[in-house]
Amino acid sequence: MCLACDLKKLTLDKEASPSKVNFQRARRAENRYARRLRQIAEHIGSLTEAVYVPSDFDSARKLEGLLKRYADTLDPWARAVGLRMVTEVEARERKQWADISRAIGKGLRRELESTPVGGVIRSRMEEQVTLIKSLPLDAAKRVHELTLEAAVRSTRASEIAQEIMRSGKVSESRAMLIARTEVSRTATELTKARAERVGSTHFIWRTAGDSDVRPTHKALNGKVFRWDDPPECDPGYHALPGGIWNCRCWPEPVISD
Repeated sequence: MCLACDLKKLTLDKEASPSKVNFQRARRAENRYARRLRQIAEHIGSLTEAVYVPSDFDSARKLEGLLKRYADTLDPWARAVGLRMVTEVEARERKQWADISRAIGKGLRRELESTPVGGVIRSRMEEQVTLIKSLPLDAAKRVHELTLEAAVRSTRASEIAQEIMRSGKVSESRAMLIARTEVSRTATELTKARAERVGSTHFIWRTAGDSDVRPTHKALNGKVFRWDDPPECDPGYHALPGGIWNCRCWPEPVISD
């Protein structure tokens, strides 16, 4: 008999499931977070257009320096934006658990209210600061590497210039990846913290159920795993649902009686 059948699972129907509703709502948080990160990508693009002159290595070095200084100035803004995203996801996740706990009993409600999510919030916020600041730093590193390639490999100047001018677009693509990944990862970590607090040791892997789901993740759908022993969801990578790049899966907690 399967583990899901052996354990008496807290019945969370499709409308009430805190995990499913939370991950659906996380998509809206993801869009808001992405808009803020795209602002950085747009500024990287503006700096590139204003400073870089094709075939001028001095302007490339100047652009590299400006991008690094830009990253330094981002710290307070990154903290505010990162904290806002994390607390927004946490508030929604907490509300869904509160709604369910009213039907469960006072004991479980007290456990949920004392869940140590503060550490999760702090760690997730610090990670966001690092990722946000990495956007201009990665752009600066890319400019440096492209300039070095032009000097060492005698690559055509026009090709290098074209790639450097794409710095804004490249940063925008990475900003979208960060937004998609980090909102889901934050929701997963918060769900895990609360679920473990009330005695959950396992979860059921759930996918978004559409054609964009990766084959490896589709194969995990409906299967039960331990929180502390996530499966290999991509070759060489073990992670919880929503815990790996571009993953829109979510964990449904299994709570024993």
